[in-house]
Amino acid sequence: MTTTLTPYLPVLLAAAAALSVFGVLHGIRLYRADVELPTDLALALEVGSSRTTAVGSLVDRLGIRWAPLVLRLMGPKRVARKRAQIDRAGNPAGLTIDRYAARRAVYGFLGGLGAFAMLLNGRLVIALLMIAFGLFWIEAGLWSAIRIRRDDIERTLPDFLDVLAVVVSAGLGFRQALERVAGKYEGPWADEVRITLQQMDMGVSRRQAFDELRRRNDSEQVAQFVTALQQGEELGSPIVDTLIALAEDMRRTDAQNARRRAARAVPKATFAVTVFMLPGTLILLVCGFVYGANVDFAALLNGR
Repeated sequence: MTTTLTPYLPVLLAAAAALSVFGVLHGIRLYRADVELPTDLALALEVGSSRTTAVGSLVDRLGIRWAPLVLRLMGPKRVARKRAQIDRAGNPAGLTIDRYAARRAVYGFLGGLGAFAMLLNGRLVIALLMIAFGLFWIEAGLWSAIRIRRDDIERTLPDFLDVLAVVVSAGLGFRQALERVAGKYEGPWADEVRITLQQMDMGVSRRQAFDELRRRNDSEQVAQFVTALQQGEELGSPIVDTLIALAEDMRRTDAQNARRRAARAVPKATFAVTVFMLPGTLILLVCGFVYGANVDFAALLNGR
C-alpha cells in the first residue's frame, strides 16, 4: 500500500499545501468582511497603498479591529495631542489617527508577546527592548518625521520669502503672489502654503488661516513668519520690507544654529575618540608587538 502511494506523495503534499493556503486566505477575507473601517482609514487604505509600504498596509489591516479600543484608552485629550503631532509630521505615508492606533495595537501586541517569550527564557534585557519596541517604535517614527519636515521647511523658507518679496514688489497682490510662488516649489512648505490658500478660498479669514499654519508646524521660523505678517498687517508696514528683513533674520539664525551644532560636535567627537578609538588602537598595537616578538607566555607563566 505504501509502495503504491509513494509516486503520488508529492502531488498529495502539494494539494494539501494549496488547500492550507486557500483556507488561510479565505479566513483573512472573512475576518476583514465584518470590520467596518473608519472613513479616513478606508480612504487611506484605498488610495494610500502606494504611499506606504506593504508592511505598513498589512499592519494597518491587522490592527484596525483594535484601533477604537486604543483610542478609548488614550482619552480625548491625548488623542487631540497625537492628532496635532501627526499634523506636524505632515501625515507621513498617509498616517491618520486611526492608522496610528491600529499600528500602536499591533506593535504593542508584538512587543508584549516578544517580551513574554524572552522572560520565559530568562533574557531580561531583550525583554525590556521588546517592551520599548512596542511602546515607542511608532513614536520614534513620528519624532523623526517631525524633525525632518521641520528642517526641510526651515531650509526652504528664507529663499521662498526672497522670491515672494520680488513677486510682490513687481506689483502682484500678496494673495496672488503667495499662490504663484507656492506653485513653483515642491515639498512640505509648499504643501502648507497651498493648504492655507485653500482654507482662505473656503471662507476662512486670513488671520485664522495663518494661525492654523503656525499650529500645524513645530518651527520657530514659521511662527516668526506668521507673527511678522500679522504685525505688518496691523501696523500697515510694507510687506516687501517685512519679507526681506524676515529672510535675513532667518539666515542669520540658521548660521548661529550651525555654529552651535559645530561647537557641540567637537566634544562628542573627542569623547568618541578617547573612549573607543584610542583604546582600540592601543590594544591593536600592543597585540601586534607581542605577536611579532614571539613571546612564549606559557613559559613565562610557568617560571621557565
